[in-house]
Amino acid sequence: MAATVQQILQTKGNASYAVTPDTTVLQALQLMAERNISAVLVMEGERLAGIFTERDYARKVVLKGLASKDTKVGDLMTPNVLTVSPNHTIDECMCIITNNHVRHLPVVDHGKVVGLISIGDAVKSVMEQQQATIDQLSGYISGGLST
Repeated sequence: MAATVQQILQTKGNASYAVTPDTTVLQALQLMAERNISAVLVMEGERLAGIFTERDYARKVVLKGLASKDTKVGDLMTPNVLTVSPNHTIDECMCIITNNHVRHLPVVDHGKVVGLISIGDAVKSVMEQQQATIDQLSGYISGGLST
């Protein structure tokens, strides 16, 4: 059975970090550095307004010569973020990530953000699934040889 987003969130937790559109890029980067994360959600109250990532910083601040302390996240965030539900499978998430060249997927359940998964979370889940299959097949083969 394919692993789901809900299973990842149960393992890693639902913690996600957010800023508002009025947060400065410097403040967002400080939060990202403190939490050792590469993206923050941009929220307007309970509504997901966008996402701000290290990629956004590199491409939209550094390359354009903008000042991090004077630029607002809302001016540079990626709006219209692709999201997934807790019921999405990891295989579905990997397809979304690959086909859309994104690294983070906010998890939304009934209109509310309940977490965030990254490409690293998805890859780790796939690797764990593969290892479980290998262990199961190895046990089957070993058990079959001893009878």
